[in-house]
Amino acid sequence: MRDAAKTGTDAMGIMPRTVAKLLFLPTLVAAVAILVKGYAQTGDGFSAGVVASLGVVLQYLVFGRREAEKLPLVGLAGKGAFVGLLIGLLVAAVPVALGDPVFNHYPGPGYEVVYLGTLELITPVLFDVGVFLLVFGFAVGSVRAIAHTIDREEEYRGPDADDLGVEDLAKRERR
Repeated sequence: MRDAAKTGTDAMGIMPRTVAKLLFLPTLVAAVAILVKGYAQTGDGFSAGVVASLGVVLQYLVFGRREAEKLPLVGLAGKGAFVGLLIGLLVAAVPVALGDPVFNHYPGPGYEVVYLGTLELITPVLFDVGVFLLVFGFAVGSVRAIAHTIDREEEYRGPDADDLGVEDLAKRERR
């Protein structure tokens, strides 16, 4: 009975691992697509950050903390949040330093816009990139902190913790 349950658990573990591996890259590609074109042409940094962080959270859920933290994105998330915050603040503050209103769009009316493919390189796109980095970094950093806390709790309990399985409870009740 124990071997059959173990085999079933192993077989059930293969499917989530495979799906998580297959979904990770498309999740990031979808996040970039949302960042670039969003819902209304200029992009949507918040939604893109949420989608990208959900791809990383899926890796945490399926593979655990140690495997998920091997991803380069997880290690860079905190720095990305700082850079995103800095970009957002600069996009807001630089126009004020130049004597323009807060969040003034550059290039202004009458100036030539630089294109990268069909993407206009204007300050709202830069702001969206900053918001993306901030949301992604905060979400992944929060999940990482929670995962570390859980690991510390398990280490604190130690190997002699009273983890009773179903069979152990049944034996205890029979006594």
